[in-house]
Amino acid sequence: MDTKERLHALSEFLKTHRAKIQPGEAGLISGGRRRTPGLRREEVAAIAGVSTTWYTWLEQGRDIKMSVSVLDAIAHALQLNQDERQYLFMLALEQPAPTAVVDSQPVISPALHRMVSELHSCPTIIFDRRCNIVGWNPAAARVFLDFEQVPQEERNMIELLFTRKELKALAVNWSDFIRGFLAMFRSYYGQYVGDNWYSEFTRKLSAENADFRRYWEQSDVSSAPEVVIEFRHAKVGKMLFDLTTLQVQGRADLRCSVYTPLAESDTETKMELLMRRSERRERG
Repeated sequence: MDTKERLHALSEFLKTHRAKIQPGEAGLISGGRRRTPGLRREEVAAIAGVSTTWYTWLEQGRDIKMSVSVLDAIAHALQLNQDERQYLFMLALEQPAPTAVVDSQPVISPALHRMVSELHSCPTIIFDRRCNIVGWNPAAARVFLDFEQVPQEERNMIELLFTRKELKALAVNWSDFIRGFLAMFRSYYGQYVGDNWYSEFTRKLSAENADFRRYWEQSDVSSAPEVVIEFRHAKVGKMLFDLTTLQVQGRADLRCSVYTPLAESDTETKMELLMRRSERRERG
């Protein structure tokens, strides 16, 4: 779209979202009857820490100077979600919004939890942007580890793959397996350049683990690696999986790694056997 059309779309977007927010939702006192729904322009400006005149010009679609920090303040004042924030930045600056650094524990929605649980024969693990394990299904616990027994602060998949001998022994093509995870991890590293956690984590693991240092220096990058993984499970032997990593849409930056039994193998039958054995143990 041309500049005029883009700024008009920005104007309509701002006015629409301003009208959706009630004063009480923004921590303001309504102050009696209002002529228009939602917040006033001066209230949005005050919450964002900008002048009423500047915000009025922005909402009128004028071609004015805007900075990332000010747009972030406007996004906060209008209570935009991550997708809406991205849309605001594309309209205002014609560039994606920088990825926000969030340290809080991601919350898995009930719908996502149910979907993952229903994948009885497909081990599935949910990761946050630091590759911390924040969710898994029973199939993943049977094939990998009972993650419930791993302290929460130690549930980082990258660190577990390099430090837990049983995981390294599980994957026959461990090299392909680990490269896929590190490629995904590096894509996050590039997105969150302002998060010092990444440099501290990679520096620590590089100093402690020569294998990590060697693979990390290969600098592979992939936001969604797909690879066939061969496992040698202690109880059922050879298992072949297609590994597919999916991004979960929503406010939290989550990924699902789904291990689908290879169609031409007997892996699904072995998964069903593993799950039945586990259920019998739990009942007994």
